[in-house]
Amino acid sequence: MKPIKTTLLWATLALAVGMPAIAAGDALPGRPQKPTTREPRRIVPEAVQPRSGDSSGGELTGQVVYQVLLAEVALQRGKNDFASEAYADLAVRTRDPAILERAIEVASYARRFDRVLELARLWVQIEPESKRAQKVLAGVMIMTNQLDGLAPELIRMLEADKESLPANLLALNRMLARSPDRQAVLQLVSKVCAPFLGLAEAHYAVAVAASSAGDQQRALGEARQALVLRPDWEAGALLEAQILGSKSPAEAIASLQRFVDRYPKAVDVQLNLARALVGEKRYAEAKRQFEHLLVAYPNNPDVVFPVAILALQENDQALAEAQLKHLVTLDLADKSAPYYYLGQIAEEHKASDEALAYYRQVGAGEHFLPAQLRSASILAHQGKLDEARAELRAAAEKSPSQRLQLTIAEAALLRDAKQTEAAFDLLEQALSQQAAQPDLLYESALLAERLGRLEVMETRLRKVIELQPENAQAYNALGYSYADRKLRLPESRQLIEKASQLAPKDPFILDSLGWVLYRQGDLEGALTHLQRAYAERPDPEIAAHLGEVLWTLGRKDEARSILREAQKKDPSHEVLMEAVKRFSP
Repeated sequence: MKPIKTTLLWATLALAVGMPAIAAGDALPGRPQKPTTREPRRIVPEAVQPRSGDSSGGELTGQVVYQVLLAEVALQRGKNDFASEAYADLAVRTRDPAILERAIEVASYARRFDRVLELARLWVQIEPESKRAQKVLAGVMIMTNQLDGLAPELIRMLEADKESLPANLLALNRMLARSPDRQAVLQLVSKVCAPFLGLAEAHYAVAVAASSAGDQQRALGEARQALVLRPDWEAGALLEAQILGSKSPAEAIASLQRFVDRYPKAVDVQLNLARALVGEKRYAEAKRQFEHLLVAYPNNPDVVFPVAILALQENDQALAEAQLKHLVTLDLADKSAPYYYLGQIAEEHKASDEALAYYRQVGAGEHFLPAQLRSASILAHQGKLDEARAELRAAAEKSPSQRLQLTIAEAALLRDAKQTEAAFDLLEQALSQQAAQPDLLYESALLAERLGRLEVMETRLRKVIELQPENAQAYNALGYSYADRKLRLPESRQLIEKASQLAPKDPFILDSLGWVLYRQGDLEGALTHLQRAYAERPDPEIAAHLGEVLWTLGRKDEARSILREAQKKDPSHEVLMEAVKRFSP
């Protein structure tokens, strides 16, 4: 049996315990990786030979071959524990390194890590100079979280691979990410790095461990010491900023800015500085930073895309469109995002066909669903309802996981086309397959209300509340339906107040609360809530409610002003049109 060869120390160690290979240079520890479930490679009986100097001869070889065959057959039949036990017994009796390695592999596959550790220790005892044995033992100790006494082993392994020492130091924390005891990891990393503190990477590794253990003061000190040793090291600068950012984003930004001032060609730090400025909503500064980068790196997608998005945020559509069009000409693995935003820009310019062409180039991912919904909406507004529905159904075939949202969107198209019965029937069909799906219940309840099927509406909204007790919209919809019909007003108010507790800043819930107070005769209370709602969201229905309350209070000029202003924005809204007719001369 040949030992696994690799150029990286930690890749070998990782393979020894069924872990994925670790890439050098990783920063803070990532999520623990799941152990591999692949079946271990099978050993061939011919490869099992007596060790040099073994006097047992053919008899032992015959026993070995028989037991290996027995274990391999058991492994093939899924009897992993039996196979592991057979190999472990054989390894202890023969003390053969090849059999020990196979026994460790099978024990790992059988999830018998106690046995893996015992066999690895035996291997090191038999071959104390074997680097492979040392790596396997260290890997198993890490996997089983037995960190005490591991430092000498890791130091020896690091010293044995001087060429890869910096990269292996950077990978230490990723190796130890499985351990839940972050303080123990910090102690171990500190001991392991102690002989190598002349290297910036050693201080970096200690800084990462300290940050993960919650010792931010030490982490910051170690990160800064790494920068003393390597002043122009971008990874060190980013780590320092990350540690500072956990308490003060402003300090992190200042740290990055100082580094950029000293090393203006530090692209990664400049990018992170610009992103940090965006995170703090310092858009003008971020835009300037990206524009500097754009001059130096006009064909770097990591520069071009953020410039385009910032331009969109600042409503500079000409710059955004130019950069997005440039972006789709670059070597970019996934161009869905730029195509989606180009579609939005085209829509705003009333270039519907151009927008459709862009949306149809959006592939799988986070922009797929909104692109399909926008495409369908454009087609529906063009009077092509059947084509819009066909596109949504085709999208559902491409992305079954989004079928629910696409079905609800199709129902919305039918509702907006005044085909309420057809919309309700579509959701009914979906509910026949998913009777307890909250979104289908909610949307079909709203359609049932439009159709005057109040009992269906009430039953389904109460079912949603039962399934999702924290669903503010379900409480609000049921409470508002009562208030609007002047039914069960105390219960209506109770439902809406519950919704308000769950979502206190929702303007539509504020509108409902104002409306139920109006129905109960509390005009001043109603006015307060409706004014807040309208300030948050100048929606036509909220405007209609606010206008009616102002009119009832005798403030008729204000009522007319509110209604006229809302009508300019949405002249075809039914509730608003009715209010305008009633309260305008």
